[in-house]
Amino acid sequence: MYELQVEKMTCGGCASRVTRAVLAVDDTAKVNVDLRNKTVHVESDLDVDVVVSAITQAGYPARACVRD
Repeated sequence: MYELQVEKMTCGGCASRVTRAVLAVDDTAKVNVDLRNKTVHVESDLDVDVVVSAITQAGYPARACVRD
C-alpha cells in the first residue's frame, strides 16, 4: 500500500475521477480517497509511478508521499 498526495481534489466528483483513473490501470486495486487531506491510499501490485501517472493524466497532479 502507498499514500499519494493529490492536488486539485475538492469534491466527491474529483474523488470518483481519481478512483476511476487508478482502477483503469489496475482493476483490482483498493482505493481510499481522503478529500480533507488530499491524499489517496492505494493497495496495488503496480509500481507507484504507474498509478501517479494515471492520476496526473486524469487532471489531478499526484506524487508519492515520503514516509519516515
